[in-house]
Amino acid sequence: MALLCGIDYGSKLAGTTVAAFLWTETGAIQWFYAAKKQDADAMLQVCLTDLRPELVMLDAPLSLPQVYQNPQTPQPDYFYRAGDKVLRAMSPMFLGGLTARAMQMAAFCRKLSIPIFETYPARQADRLSLDRALYKKAQAHIPAIQTQITTHYTILRQCPPLPSWHAVDALLALVGALRYAENTHTCYGDPTEGVIYI
Repeated sequence: MALLCGIDYGSKLAGTTVAAFLWTETGAIQWFYAAKKQDADAMLQVCLTDLRPELVMLDAPLSLPQVYQNPQTPQPDYFYRAGDKVLRAMSPMFLGGLTARAMQMAAFCRKLSIPIFETYPARQADRLSLDRALYKKAQAHIPAIQTQITTHYTILRQCPPLPSWHAVDALLALVGALRYAENTHTCYGDPTEGVIYI
């Protein structure tokens, strides 16, 4: 039985980090929500250590632009990676501390031999043709968006009603994990720099 994990990664103490763990054999999903003023990274480390998922999809940059690895890069871009440009994602440099924490979390996962990959829920939402007039708008629209997601992935239908857009993005990160496990994912970016999996 495979255990997959999708994480919407927020500020360390803001209470916006959400992790969803899916048991693919049963469709059961276990949710973890960081509380406000709780160390989200410590919470995730406990969850990952205890549950040991077969793979993790994290909504945060896990690498820096190529120029920081190779200063001799021709036509260097100090702000965006190739995948960021294609997906119109935020710059890892703009996200600063979040990027550093995500890279540290990836190192933690590697020590546990847990594969961890970068994903981008907003692009997953586009791929699923979620209603952009509803997605990440009023709280009242969350049930409709959740239904749109589970229409595409019946394995996610045991998911309880989601309480926030952060939980919706964790569910979309979990969709990325499912797609990777099924080998139906799409990769964006340069493998020598950093790839975003959708």
